[in-house]
Amino acid sequence: MKRILVTNDDGVHSVGIKVLADALRSLGEVTVVAPLAEASAIGHALTLRRPLRLETISAGVYAVDGTPTDCVNIAISSVLRGMPDLVVSGINKGWNLGDDVTYSGTVSGAFEAALLGPPGIAVSLQRTGEEFDFSEAARGAQVVAQSVLEKGLPSRTFLNVNVPQGATKGIKVTVQARRNHITKVDERIDPRGQRYFWIEEGQNEWEPHDRSDFQAVRDGYISVTPLQPDLTAYNIIPALEEFLLDYSALPGAPYRKR
Repeated sequence: MKRILVTNDDGVHSVGIKVLADALRSLGEVTVVAPLAEASAIGHALTLRRPLRLETISAGVYAVDGTPTDCVNIAISSVLRGMPDLVVSGINKGWNLGDDVTYSGTVSGAFEAALLGPPGIAVSLQRTGEEFDFSEAARGAQVVAQSVLEKGLPSRTFLNVNVPQGATKGIKVTVQARRNHITKVDERIDPRGQRYFWIEEGQNEWEPHDRSDFQAVRDGYISVTPLQPDLTAYNIIPALEEFLLDYSALPGAPYRKR
């Protein structure tokens, strides 16, 4: 039987992770290892400066007082005691689209899987003013997970899945959208006269792109974006090499043009 590890960044008691785990049980043996408390927008953080605790919540469900990245590592080393066949992170309350994947704890759960070996999938659902209905996101996650378990993914890759609320028109394979990043920092004064800050969501203006994840979910489709940990900008390597050939380094001295 396939072993599936489920994690998230909304916390082990989130409804989204329970619905996701239930949807994946038809595909294999599901183990949940998730943060004890909400760890949203924590990115790919790994806890190195304090000990971590593992708590049993119920049969097959565990909590770690750390990040999603911590959870994946502790699950593999101390709960499963080996690699799962698949890691699925979610269902997150709110999309993780475009450049915003770099902030996402949900995406980082799947990111860590790609680094360690198993295929990973991150699943996020549109945030609206209404209550969350995870049923369509769970169905989409099940379809994508079944495909990955059957066909596999290339080494060091993972999938970022974003789902609109309500009925969807199908699945589209997409690329990351680009957003105009203007983050709002609200500065305030506390009762003792000291400054403090609230960082709020950035300006939500997306660049048009017919193949983007943002366009797909806006059109009512489930977006599936293949991602990889390799951040190398390969397209500028030739220009950078040509530029730097004009310079050589001398031991103990600044760079000097040849």
